[in-house]
Amino acid sequence: MASLMAATAELGHLSRTVPGRRCSWRLACEGRCRSCRGRDSMWQARGPPAWRPPAWHPPRGLKKMQSSLKLVDCIIEVHDARIPLSGRNPLFQETLGLKPHLLVLNKMDLADMKEQQKIIQHLEGEGLKNVIFTNCVKDENIKQIIPKVTELVGSSYRYHRGENLEYCIMVIGVPNVGKSSLINSLRRQHLRKGKATRVGGEPGITRAVMSRIQVCERPLMFLLDTPGVLAPRIQSVETGLKLALCGTVLDHLVGEETLADYLLYTLNRRQLLGYVQHYGLGEACDDITSVLKRVAVKLRKTQKVKVLTGTGDVNVVQPNYPAAARDFLRAFRSGVLGPVMLDRDLLQGPPAAEP
Repeated sequence: MASLMAATAELGHLSRTVPGRRCSWRLACEGRCRSCRGRDSMWQARGPPAWRPPAWHPPRGLKKMQSSLKLVDCIIEVHDARIPLSGRNPLFQETLGLKPHLLVLNKMDLADMKEQQKIIQHLEGEGLKNVIFTNCVKDENIKQIIPKVTELVGSSYRYHRGENLEYCIMVIGVPNVGKSSLINSLRRQHLRKGKATRVGGEPGITRAVMSRIQVCERPLMFLLDTPGVLAPRIQSVETGLKLALCGTVLDHLVGEETLADYLLYTLNRRQLLGYVQHYGLGEACDDITSVLKRVAVKLRKTQKVKVLTGTGDVNVVQPNYPAAARDFLRAFRSGVLGPVMLDRDLLQGPPAAEP
């Protein structure tokens, strides 16, 4: 936990050691300021600080999945469409073997899909040739999944099922990307039935590999829901912050104000200024303290604080910065601030070569 906080502090607040206004979250610094040059040279010298996910994502989750593999015909990996190129757990492929694999990029309604084709090209360069974008809330593209899974299993040379015509699919992914929502959506589309698994807007709702859940009658198909598992070590602090912005870890473990600071930096850098209109700020601002103060005042999120003075205790009304930061994050995650592609920088580079 200490290493996580130290890493985020090193990324977000390094420039406070330089006299003058901090620049790491500026609107258009582009790496020209002294603090950014200092940070870059530091990272080149010793590598980026490591980002460690909280300890409540146990590796035993992978062991439990591996023990269920003999029952599985295909693996569906669900990930957040706002970070299609970063944050996926590399241990999935190592631990779960060479089963047919389908990548479902969920929450497409919250992602800027203008560069969808470029995303597909990058993923193909990594060897991921089967990708479907979905929105489980409105069941968009959900009907593409069952035919694709049937095709993948049927073309697999490990498919020796004899007369047993049922399919068993394992759903995996990092926390809070919509694995349970996908199962419920498939049941709505193919069985006209309601929820079979609990869902929520925070990580950790599914805590164990569940029993088989039927999602389709023809073909007869069952899915295994699994708990989200983060990689044990994430080398890039920025990747860790992207994951946290998308809700894969509980906000207070990173810090609501730290996440709000990074979100403001990201929105300003992409010129996505929907927050200005949403909160009635008048103009864009790169100072998170100023933004949260105005958000708190607008939403009447204030708190009384006792201040000791020479004449005694005085009650002072101050903005509730954590409450304002939580509202800022909720507005982003619900799509109120507009669709965002957090991996746009990665899309500018050439696609990775297939191993």
